[in-house]
Amino acid sequence: MTTLSAQKTDSIPSKTDPKKALNMEIDTIAMDMEGIEQMENMESKAELKDNVLLLLKGDKKYDLQDRKEAARYDSLWLKELSNNTILFDSIYEDISTMEIDTVYHYSVHTDTLKARLELLNQKTPFNITYNPSLENVINSFLTRRRGLMSRMMTASQFYFPLFEQELDNQNIPLELKYLAIVESALNPKARSRVGATGLWQFMYGTGKMYDLDVSSYVDERSDPINSTKAASLYLKKLYTIFDDWDLALAAYNSGPGNVNKAIRRSGGYKNYWNIRRNLPRETAGYVPAFLATMYIFEFAKEHGFEQNIVDRPYFETDTVHVKTMITFDQISKLVDISVEELEVLNPSYKLNVIPYVKGKDYTLRLPIDAIGKFVNNEEAIYAHVKNELQATEKPLQQIVQSQNEIRYKVKSGDFLGKIAERYGVGVSQIKAWNGLRSNNLRIGQRLTIYPKKNLTTAKSANTSTNTGTSNDLKVHTVKSGDTLWTIARKYPGISINNLRKWNGISGNNIKPGTKLKLCDCSS
Repeated sequence: MTTLSAQKTDSIPSKTDPKKALNMEIDTIAMDMEGIEQMENMESKAELKDNVLLLLKGDKKYDLQDRKEAARYDSLWLKELSNNTILFDSIYEDISTMEIDTVYHYSVHTDTLKARLELLNQKTPFNITYNPSLENVINSFLTRRRGLMSRMMTASQFYFPLFEQELDNQNIPLELKYLAIVESALNPKARSRVGATGLWQFMYGTGKMYDLDVSSYVDERSDPINSTKAASLYLKKLYTIFDDWDLALAAYNSGPGNVNKAIRRSGGYKNYWNIRRNLPRETAGYVPAFLATMYIFEFAKEHGFEQNIVDRPYFETDTVHVKTMITFDQISKLVDISVEELEVLNPSYKLNVIPYVKGKDYTLRLPIDAIGKFVNNEEAIYAHVKNELQATEKPLQQIVQSQNEIRYKVKSGDFLGKIAERYGVGVSQIKAWNGLRSNNLRIGQRLTIYPKKNLTTAKSANTSTNTGTSNDLKVHTVKSGDTLWTIARKYPGISINNLRKWNGISGNNIKPGTKLKLCDCSS
């Protein structure tokens, strides 16, 4: 034992002076009243006009007019949320390598901690009881990660109202909001080493199960609203399986199969603390990290945290459906908002481009004052964007559909150009999909690729260079705890839809002992 010293309702309305509200052209108070007469009173008498885009002299910005009553965007929040993006790696490393039996000396008395944990246990559905391991994790967070927790308390004021709304919609514990801190340090763009992405760290397959769109342009796992809805549904599903919130959390991190294995290996125990040593290492520290985060937030004052209460803990924003492809750079120049602000408000657009795809609704989220400029000049903006796109020498890449995603493992002798040629994509695309800043690769590194070449052709071309291929690699024998998702993860380039199609499976149920084909082949 080692001894150390010591994370689709639009804008939340702000508090408005009733006297000022009466002077506004649009009677927003009537929104809470009923009847046709009140609805008519809401109509603005001001005529909306689509203005001509006027380029300011000596500048590359446009003089778009808006209504004066629109509130100014709160730039302090932008800075706070942008700064938090660097914290994900820190908390991810901590939880993945946590030695929860390490002792950290801190001033809180054990008896006091026991009493506080009992209070938490009484008001939450989680199994919160004192044990030395949990005490060690709490003391570790209070010493080594105190600064991180303090910043999370500020950032949480932006995200928690959204989380609580979605959790309440699914009638599951509101305390699950703390899970996003453990998962991503409240960074919507967080991406783990294995490809889990967003505030709630969805893997690709799980995200697709809950209708999160992923393509070369869009990753809804990074969309705070859509990903929170999906996480709430997934957590609710896991609870129906295990009937225990601690085990549901463990399954969220490592998968239901690993939790079932841990239960078997422990002799049938179903209490998290009894099966913890049979779980993967990162999961062994996962639930204690969640409980420690909940404890620190609930007893922040008792531990000397001075919360920076924000008067307006949200962005006053609204959304508009785009009617043509448009880039963040174009939006920035047209409505006078920085690209950095656009990235914070629209984290699901991977390449800073909002695509237009028939049959899909992609939205642009803007501050209230900027949305007015955009809507009031919409037709002129789209005409301007169209002219710019036509004048561009190199057209934007075509959108690649998400069902073609593969995870490629870098081998000796690989380089970006070779991999790009194999799958019919560009080097710049691979770098954008994986956040690479250089062309350097390391053996064993995994890359996300959306191939344009037929995947079967690419795989067969690759296989032909290997002389040791056997028929055994074409079949997977289902084992206890296997799911289509876990099997697909084991074989890069194979999706759940592939397994269903090749094996005539309509649902998700598979029985142990079943042999599944891993190719579109006759045997």
